[in-house]
Amino acid sequence: MFEKVIELLEQIVEDRTVPKNIRRSCEECIETLKSEGEIPVKINTVVSILDEITNDPNIPMYTRTQIWNIVSVLESMQQT
Repeated sequence: MFEKVIELLEQIVEDRTVPKNIRRSCEECIETLKSEGEIPVKINTVVSILDEITNDPNIPMYTRTQIWNIVSVLESMQQT
C-alpha cells in the first residue's frame, strides 16, 4: 500500500545534497510505514515527522516540494 511513498522517501534518503538530519528523518518514516500497526496511526506519525522536516531552514526547496507531495499522497490515503 505504501510502496510509492516509500519509493519517494528513498529518493530523498539517497540524495547526498539533502542534509543528514533530513535523510535520517525520512529513514524513520520508511521504518514507520514498514512496521506493524494501524494504517491511520502510521500515516499520522509520518505526516507529523514530515511536517517538522519542512520547517527546517536547511532543507533544499526541491526537497521541500517532494515532501509536500508525499504528504499529499498520504493524506489522500487517509481519506479512503
